[in-house]
Amino acid sequence: MYELSDSIISINGLGPKAQEKLNAIGIYNLEHLLFHLPHRYQNKTKITKLNQAQVGDEILVELTIDRTEEVPTRQRQLLCYLSDNDNRTLLLRFFHFNQYQKQNLTRGETIQCFGEMKIGRDGLEMHHPEYRLISKGQTNLLEKTLSPIYPLTANIHQAQLKKWIDIALETLQKSDLIDNFENLSKNSMPTLKQALNTLHHPQINENIDQIADFKHISQQRLIIEELCAHQLSLLKLKNERKHKISNIFELKTQLSDQLLNDLGFKLTNAQRRSIDEINTDISSPHPMLRLLQGDVGSGKTIVAVFACLQAVENSFQAAIMAPTEILAAQHLQGFSNYLAPLGIDVAFLTGSQNTSQRAEQLNKIKSGQAQVIIGTHALFQEAVTFNKLGLVVIDEQHKFGVHQRLSLAQKAHNTPHQLVMTATPIPRSLTMSAYADLDSSIIDELPPGRKPVKTIAISADRKNEVIKKIKQVCNDNNQVYWVCTLIEESEVLRAESAINTHHYLQENLPNLSVVLIHGKMNKDEKSEIMRQFSANKIDVLVATTVIEVGVNVPNASLMVIENSERLGLAQLHQLRGRVGRGADASICILMYQTPLSANATERLDILRQTNDGFAIAQKDLELRGPGEILGTQQTGIADMKIANIVRDGYLMNQVRYYSEHFLQLDENRQQSLITRWITDDKTQYANT
Repeated sequence: MYELSDSIISINGLGPKAQEKLNAIGIYNLEHLLFHLPHRYQNKTKITKLNQAQVGDEILVELTIDRTEEVPTRQRQLLCYLSDNDNRTLLLRFFHFNQYQKQNLTRGETIQCFGEMKIGRDGLEMHHPEYRLISKGQTNLLEKTLSPIYPLTANIHQAQLKKWIDIALETLQKSDLIDNFENLSKNSMPTLKQALNTLHHPQINENIDQIADFKHISQQRLIIEELCAHQLSLLKLKNERKHKISNIFELKTQLSDQLLNDLGFKLTNAQRRSIDEINTDISSPHPMLRLLQGDVGSGKTIVAVFACLQAVENSFQAAIMAPTEILAAQHLQGFSNYLAPLGIDVAFLTGSQNTSQRAEQLNKIKSGQAQVIIGTHALFQEAVTFNKLGLVVIDEQHKFGVHQRLSLAQKAHNTPHQLVMTATPIPRSLTMSAYADLDSSIIDELPPGRKPVKTIAISADRKNEVIKKIKQVCNDNNQVYWVCTLIEESEVLRAESAINTHHYLQENLPNLSVVLIHGKMNKDEKSEIMRQFSANKIDVLVATTVIEVGVNVPNASLMVIENSERLGLAQLHQLRGRVGRGADASICILMYQTPLSANATERLDILRQTNDGFAIAQKDLELRGPGEILGTQQTGIADMKIANIVRDGYLMNQVRYYSEHFLQLDENRQQSLITRWITDDKTQYANT
């Protein structure tokens, strides 16, 4: 007798080497075997006649052997010719065979074969089929259920895995496996036992569509459970945070009203809504953790500024952390423009500052003289001591690890309020699954007057036309970005280097100022170049993707992206967002190397068709999957066992409903759901 909690090593015939292989793919006990599901099925439940056979289908046929012959080609082949009662024929082709096979495949024998139907010179063929000689009493290939085909790992065969999973299924029937959804779903879904049995061995009846439907419902049942486990784990974090005590910001209006009067433009409804949501959070006794997302140029910075004003008016410091020095410098300029007229002291801290600069800024921060502090990851280093940090703003949050965010938060006075911002819109299904522990605010409209950027895609051999366009733009006193994907030459990637492009543009634009900027330059060089570009002293800025985010030069109206086929949708959209910030119409030229792959063609077409960052984010999710979009910090979302955010996003409303109900249940029920899908105790089973 087995228990589902038993280690797989307890199964008769499963040795230490097989255990090690199965452990490597997350299978430690019998319950884990149950959740190792087939990735497809073979239908051996009926015999198909040759006149119903379709090329490409895997089918079971029962025919008579007419003759066999060995073909002495470069690679020996054994050919076996079969026919049915209507003289329709099928050829079996074996590239690897032995004399025993040849001797047994004799004229007049009845044979069952299962394999993929192919088309050859003389008609239908099967290559290396599974077969049985029925007339010699061999086991019938006919099955009562669909035959599962499982994902395998090294040196583990289908027959072995099926045997072990069948042992787990037998154990399941006698077990008290906890079914977390049995009462919650009110019989609207199969039970866990029903779903697992169906997915491993779908029963056959007269209606094949009903089988497909029940398989789909059973799979959906497990998908919802897995998504619930992930959602619940995040909602529990959110719940725990809501019970922590933070500093209550009394909402004050003096500085906010003064800034509103000085702005010279009206906030959009989406900006006002986001500010109100933030104010509601920070005026409560529990720490805010809010995700502020909006498209490029939607005005997230001013929303963050209003949050900082509330911190300052309540005698707290606010810290803004950016992933790069260029973006941090842009924030220093942008925030200072708003805050300096209000008499608010701003400090700046980066890793490349010299000793005296750093010491001066550290003293301002520690003494409390600096009310708003802007910087890079240097902000959470040990030497930094805040006087009274109450608000943390993190820009481009996906570029920071969880531990980096926590390190900054731990420097705060009590648990700080946190606002995390991203200019890369996140699809709703991904927000609900990967960021369920955060509250979310969305700026879904652009400030009035912002014109959509016209996007065109052209082949790299039309570079002369682009040069003409640059001359025209600069004659109109506007500026140009030319973005390259590499700093140095690479024959392998066929990408023009920024250095070579810089020389090329200088030769072809002799009357214009063409300057190069890239990530390998030191901080002072980059800052000076960006200052000159912002001051309209540079006509064409040749850059790597270092200018992807944060750069704000309203006079730049043309963006040229070389080798655009090498970049993802989100990155292309971010780069495009560097133009279109002024009053003049702007253009983005996507230059590509031919031939284009189908995937690259689709990406460039999407950019040409829409400026909507949320629509682009959804397409990016579909093309790349959640793993690449989220990065390594949330790999659990990308590496789910059964669920797939792209395919199963439509289920997220149900998942949210069930997850919130689970929060009302006792801790043991919650933990059993989470443990099943997320927190397997590998150490326990590895040491068994």
